[in-house]
Amino acid sequence: MLKRARIAVFVSGGGTNLEALLQAQERGDIPHGQIVLVCASNPNAYALTRAANHGVDAAAFSKKQMSQADFESALTEKLEVYHIDLIILAGFLSILSAEFTARWEGRILNVHPSLIPAFCGKGFYGLKVHEAALERGVKVTGATVHLVNEIPDGGRILLQKAVEVLPGDTPKTLQRRVMEQAEWVLLPQAAELLSAELTKEN
Repeated sequence: MLKRARIAVFVSGGGTNLEALLQAQERGDIPHGQIVLVCASNPNAYALTRAANHGVDAAAFSKKQMSQADFESALTEKLEVYHIDLIILAGFLSILSAEFTARWEGRILNVHPSLIPAFCGKGFYGLKVHEAALERGVKVTGATVHLVNEIPDGGRILLQKAVEVLPGDTPKTLQRRVMEQAEWVLLPQAAELLSAELTKEN
């Protein structure tokens, strides 16, 4: 039987990227991986409902009510219980420490809503990225999926996809197009790519 990497998805909000991953899994687009756990840094995140709708176990840890050490300890304990091989940060707004990411080096995927190295680094997240792209007047933006903790402000870039900036775009319309045309396409592809690498090693 094909060995599958056990995947945990970290979320903080609505979970649209999580939804894209779960639908891709159900289509059979991640044959070397399986999402078995969703971890939220916000107990009210709608992403938890999405996980339940797809029959995936989920856990919430209130980042606001815990120290960084306690937060990461709780995450680590849950990851160990589920024998997780791979973490995907999908709209996860909590910062993870260098100690945490070092323990998972080469096994944490993150999606960033720009073409790294453009519009990345401290302060560039969510709508701020798209606001900056529009202020700069770029004609093309996109998304990047990268491995965390291999180079500053990112990691090994696995996949990138360009998205056209249209006249009249607002940060919200641009954000939606980048999600639909890039993030939701790249995340499942990267999940499968890394899952295949990890299962090949074992």
